[in-house]
Amino acid sequence: MPLHALSSADAAISPAERAMREDLAAAYRLVALYGMDDSIYTHISARVPGTQDQFLINPFGMLFRDITASSLVKIDLDGNVVGHSPYDVNPAGFTIHSAVHAARHDAVCVLHTHTVAGVAVSSLSDGLQPCNQWALQFHNRVAYHAFEGIALDHAERERLVADLGPTQRALILRNHGLVTLGRSVAEAFILMHNLERACRVQVAVQGMGQPVNPVPEAVCELTARQYASGDTNRLASAPTDPYAREWRALLQRLDPPTATSFRA
Repeated sequence: MPLHALSSADAAISPAERAMREDLAAAYRLVALYGMDDSIYTHISARVPGTQDQFLINPFGMLFRDITASSLVKIDLDGNVVGHSPYDVNPAGFTIHSAVHAARHDAVCVLHTHTVAGVAVSSLSDGLQPCNQWALQFHNRVAYHAFEGIALDHAERERLVADLGPTQRALILRNHGLVTLGRSVAEAFILMHNLERACRVQVAVQGMGQPVNPVPEAVCELTARQYASGDTNRLASAPTDPYAREWRALLQRLDPPTATSFRA
């Protein structure tokens, strides 16, 4: 199924919203491709361009591998469907996303996963450890939120937002999973991909029962700043969005007939 199989009924969608839908559909497919999905659960949400209170999210009951641009549902901050859609959504599942979007207007995209490695690390008292290069991207740059049961209670949103803070782009939900925030869909996905791999390495290292080679604090901070600057993914002679180059490459992992139709 094409990633952005928009029908004639979608003709009123603005170019900006169409582009956002295409990127979001791609992110859903990539999460499935990299094994970070959890059946029909978890979500990736994206703010509709030009709005502060409208968002795109997956239909409830559809596998991530099957998401298309046109199947994405437009909702408000309470999870109510905006306009017309043949699909249902899971308003309760939007609890975490709505809290983050409402508090952090820089959060264009919010991505939440329940992976084995992510849940494992979230269940450790010490959380994410600076034991590998991917993890160092998040050194002193990841927030934690205590487990309060399945995230259905809207009263939890205030506490979650307080734990997240005003600048963090990664959140570990204790005994639950991982969340990343992006100023674009590309950023949210790439941050999650790196955070997931950091967790996988940590689980593997801790399972070996051998001492971990320590990284000096100064090197940890240097590495985190290198990631934050974008210099790891950008040519000095051609400054641009530090996530754009990798995002274009990732899109090629999807079905070739659809991947090539994304804008350059």
